[in-house]
Amino acid sequence: MAKVVVNTVSIGANAKRVRELAEVNGVEIAAVTKVVCGDPTIASILLNSGVKEIGESRLENISRITNAGIDSDFLLLRLPERSKFREVLDNVDTVLIGDLDSLSKLYELSSETGQEVNFIYMIDTGDLREGVMYYEAESVLEKAFEIAGENLEGIGTNLGCFGGVIATPKKFEILLSLGEFLRKKTGYSLRRYSAGNTASLPLLEKGIVPKGINHFRLGESILCGTDVTNNREVPGTLQDTFTLYGEVIEIAEKPSVPIGEIGRDAFGRIPHFEDKGKRIKAILDLGEQDVLPSGLTPLVGGCEVLHASSDHLIVDVTESEKSFSVGDSIGFRMSYGALLRVMTSPYIRKVYE
Repeated sequence: MAKVVVNTVSIGANAKRVRELAEVNGVEIAAVTKVVCGDPTIASILLNSGVKEIGESRLENISRITNAGIDSDFLLLRLPERSKFREVLDNVDTVLIGDLDSLSKLYELSSETGQEVNFIYMIDTGDLREGVMYYEAESVLEKAFEIAGENLEGIGTNLGCFGGVIATPKKFEILLSLGEFLRKKTGYSLRRYSAGNTASLPLLEKGIVPKGINHFRLGESILCGTDVTNNREVPGTLQDTFTLYGEVIEIAEKPSVPIGEIGRDAFGRIPHFEDKGKRIKAILDLGEQDVLPSGLTPLVGGCEVLHASSDHLIVDVTESEKSFSVGDSIGFRMSYGALLRVMTSPYIRKVYE
């Protein structure tokens, strides 16, 4: 059975490194565990490193953590369907929200049940994912304060995840300007400005986060040591946090180009092959259902990931630095996207070291 080995020491070191970098800049962090499906072992490591808040997008993952006996403040990154709003109040301390009607319904339910919850209203500063567009936000924030009062804890934004927009001080200053507008209008000062994710880390590293921005939501930088939006490894972090191993279930010399007319593969893609003559190809016991093949980097030099179907990963081992037989394993580093699928797959065994 394919497995992923979790390096708990490296994850803890990354969490400590990123937390300390944030603290130097007057910023608190929520450690985001959605890529590991709220894995309780990993959540415990993050909290033991000094993180005080866990960020999650799914209530199921929060329940997974709390059912393991782990106590934390929880930040819900994405609302569930409205039939689960009561579960939000049962499990969550703070909610990112970008819709006035949802805010009204959650706050009304909170008042009825006596279960207090705080809100961070999301502002779209250009990445075009959640939140009200920044140029339409003033009237919306006034209304949000009318609804939630002091339970409107803050405002936030997200960059990089959908549109790939790069974080800049100017983007963050939009939030500060909106907060100042609200203060002048109502006399109320927001307590949290949640402006950053991993894509925003360069601003922390350079010390150019505008004063007043005091909260980041960080997952990839801690769990992978990478920053895909800026196409880099995060300075001072480790990248050996997760290692995927697949077992060779078949190995043979075969042509490098399929024989016959080429149509589409099992996922509707038209595959392309370079004619290299006959090659030695290993089939591993995992596939697209378990991992994003394009996000895999073999740990053995000379190996090349060629393609995958649902349950078969094809690796060219012709020029491998090591010879392989059926029953051997090949290890891989993973991108954030590959890790997401691996941790979601029930077919990949999780091993903690």
